[in-house]
Amino acid sequence: MTHNGMIQIILVFLTLLLLVKPLGEYMAGVYQGRLGSIARWGMPIERICYRLCGIRPTDAMDWKHYLKAMLMLNAVGFLFSYVAQRTQGFLPFNPESFPGVPPLIAFNTAASFVTNTNWQTYAGENTMSYFTQAAALTVQHFISAATGMSLLMALIRGLVAEKQGNLGNFWVDTVRGIVYILLPLSFLLALFFVSEGTIQNIRPYQTIQPLESLHTLNLSPQAFNPI
Repeated sequence: MTHNGMIQIILVFLTLLLLVKPLGEYMAGVYQGRLGSIARWGMPIERICYRLCGIRPTDAMDWKHYLKAMLMLNAVGFLFSYVAQRTQGFLPFNPESFPGVPPLIAFNTAASFVTNTNWQTYAGENTMSYFTQAAALTVQHFISAATGMSLLMALIRGLVAEKQGNLGNFWVDTVRGIVYILLPLSFLLALFFVSEGTIQNIRPYQTIQPLESLHTLNLSPQAFNPI
């Protein structure tokens, strides 16, 4: 292992240690409905989600209903991801005119993103359209992660619950996990990437001449500057 690699591992480990208590307490408050003043901005969004989806947040679920709700949500996510891949040639936001993904690759990708394993057997830039990446795969990043956290909370409630058969409400847990935890974290990371110059758009691909190749050809980068 290189010296740089070891430093990165240590930094990640120290960062996780520093975040355990504050982030853990925040997540516990989210799933217990104890939202502080910082997270109250998400309450209107949470209520809108309940109304649009017909969710009754006060309904408690036993393990059978909790499992059924989880399987229903992820089955819909799997089907949508699979169909989006297979039909992306006819869908918008496909400036490179990528054809539909072959059945086996589409099935493998949909299954892996729904189960949060995210195993990719393809080059995303040469296979998936912007629509497929944004509407199918990125959405599953949130739903699959929120599902895992919801199931963990159901397990904890099952271990400590005084009333048998009450594991909470899967829909409430999933909505809160996305609105109060995953979306804020993704927003902060997006700001970091934007500050580093990372861009994302729906324009056609562009071929960029790297500086290293210009130096290899003994050409000056200024020669390509129109100003």
